[in-house]
Amino acid sequence: MQRRDFIRTLLGMGLAGWMPGVMARPHPHRRLLLIELRGGNDGLNTLIPYADPAYHRLRPRIGITREKVLQLDERLGLHPALEPLMASWESGELALVQGLGYPRPNRSHFRSIEIWETGSAAGQYLDTGWLARAFASAGRPSRPRAVVLGRGGAGVFSGPGIDSLVMQAPERFLRGAWGLAGHPADELNPALTHLVLVEERLRTGARELARGLASAGQPSGFPRHRLGRDLANAARLFRSGHSPDMIKLSHGSFDTHANQPGAHQRLLEQLAGGLAAFRASMQDAGKWNGVLVMTYSEFGRRAAENASRGTDHGTAAVHLLLGGRVKGGLYGQTPELVRLDGGDLVFTTDFRRLYASITQEWFGLGAVDGPFPPLDCIA
Repeated sequence: MQRRDFIRTLLGMGLAGWMPGVMARPHPHRRLLLIELRGGNDGLNTLIPYADPAYHRLRPRIGITREKVLQLDERLGLHPALEPLMASWESGELALVQGLGYPRPNRSHFRSIEIWETGSAAGQYLDTGWLARAFASAGRPSRPRAVVLGRGGAGVFSGPGIDSLVMQAPERFLRGAWGLAGHPADELNPALTHLVLVEERLRTGARELARGLASAGQPSGFPRHRLGRDLANAARLFRSGHSPDMIKLSHGSFDTHANQPGAHQRLLEQLAGGLAAFRASMQDAGKWNGVLVMTYSEFGRRAAENASRGTDHGTAAVHLLLGGRVKGGLYGQTPELVRLDGGDLVFTTDFRRLYASITQEWFGLGAVDGPFPPLDCIA
């Protein structure tokens, strides 16, 4: 990466919180890992209503049969590819929130993910991420730190409430920072002086990050795919002596319009295997009780399969919370397959209730965006 490209990537991001001595902590020792399931994950084939005859009528070719489902109770079960998560379920560390959505849903990838990342209503346009807004509203004197690993922008972290960095991988960021040559400030050129100060902050922040990563060591046991590498890097950062408060990464695409069964199984296998390795790494470091994992996606899929053995853009879906302080179990109401809205699931839980659980129950912040009570799913 050339110097000008590296600077262009990082200019405009809040960097003060990455400097030594400015160590914001929203709640002592609590960290958040967000995983975006890009493209719209199919909730009905993730948490499966296997005992409902309507499910099998709607999905005669791509439905998961009763004997293959990982049964959680007499009605619902997980996709068999999620078997690595069953240990978390049985230990009460996995919560599944059903029917997540919002009124007047939008089926555009771009607009709906914007709604999910800003926490807005369907007809509302916000320019700050829901987490950044929550911390800004808390009026804290210093700001928490966040990292985006891999693809995607700051999204949920965008705004004045959080200092964030976007990087493909820690080593790649460090190489870019080490490559910045020092330049003297120019009192006659304020723009150049600003760049020089940013470069110096980046070099200083890189030294702190490098020391923290050296203390964390290399985690083992992670799958060798992109998500596995990103989760391994997330584990390294959380285990380091200079851990960020929040990390976001992405997985997919889950935009399974055709031939869904094989692609969806592979994506869920990667997710479950990576999360199982991440859990083991955090447990090994004695940090599992201080970490919370949450998935999100722009929407779910249509209730019925299409002619291409896939599913089209839909509305409500299920998402998971995973962590040592999670109150495991099923949350929210299962959408009724015999009461669809034009072929779509009717959402039963506003997604902002899930967000309220993060901001209030996990981070101990006040209510931010209206009357959305938390789900009481976090200890």
